[in-house]
Amino acid sequence: MEIELKNNALGILEETQIEEGFYILKFQNETLESQKVVREIDSNFIQFHFGVKGAVTFNFNNGSYALNLSEENSLLLYNPQRDLPMNLEMKKDSWLITVLISIKKFHSLFSKEADYIPFLGEGNRDKKYYNDGSISPSMAVVLNQMMNYSLHQSIKLLYFKGKAYELLSLYFNRPEDADIEQCPFLVDEENVLKIKKAKEIIIARMAEPPTLQELSKEIGLPLKKLKDGFKQIYGEPVYAFLFDYKMEVARQLLATGSHNVNEVGLKVGYSTASHFIAAFKKKFGTTPKKYVTSLS
Repeated sequence: MEIELKNNALGILEETQIEEGFYILKFQNETLESQKVVREIDSNFIQFHFGVKGAVTFNFNNGSYALNLSEENSLLLYNPQRDLPMNLEMKKDSWLITVLISIKKFHSLFSKEADYIPFLGEGNRDKKYYNDGSISPSMAVVLNQMMNYSLHQSIKLLYFKGKAYELLSLYFNRPEDADIEQCPFLVDEENVLKIKKAKEIIIARMAEPPTLQELSKEIGLPLKKLKDGFKQIYGEPVYAFLFDYKMEVARQLLATGSHNVNEVGLKVGYSTASHFIAAFKKKFGTTPKKYVTSLS
């Protein structure tokens, strides 16, 4: 199992699985004594901890290292190299909300290209992350709603799902000029958007596409990251992708019957008919004229 509970005081922990790879844990120690809670969590998960009330101590490496989380503060933990089990000491009268989300699920919240993100994070792939910060007033409202919800049990999952997404949205909300490193994972998402922009540019200008150097400069991404990232996301180098795209556009234009071979060649960026015919034949194994004839 990805997450496993063991040897905990009864009544301290309540777990809700929002979706696959997405959990909300509520820790609530209403006793007059400190309580220990131990939970195994594997390295696929990012951990977001929110101190709602009182104080909690996180113990690591069999108690050799500890982090304290006080009321109105948050803690982000992620280490892709090793599991980070939760070994907590809940002080008396303390509340904690934890969001556990797999790295793949997390990326999917920000980008449709989630499966390709690990490559773009090549420099960060093996990094561990630690970030602490204060809980904003808007986050505090959501956290207290999650702790004190009094709705019917049948809609608990729906309610928690909405609140979990709201909480993460508020956590990562930042001014446009903020340092992107406050969310290290989003650096990869920014790169994905830049590579998608590169694709849009070469498609829009397929008749006269920019050079790779010009494209790299225009989207603000180093040439190597552009080349490697584009191939990882779209399966082909930039100009191989563009060639295939141009040939498909040419094929569709020819099929309409409203353009002759020379016109189609010009539309997709070939100044001479002979070059266009050679490219079309390379792609489809037949000449444009024979292709049109075959449609009759």
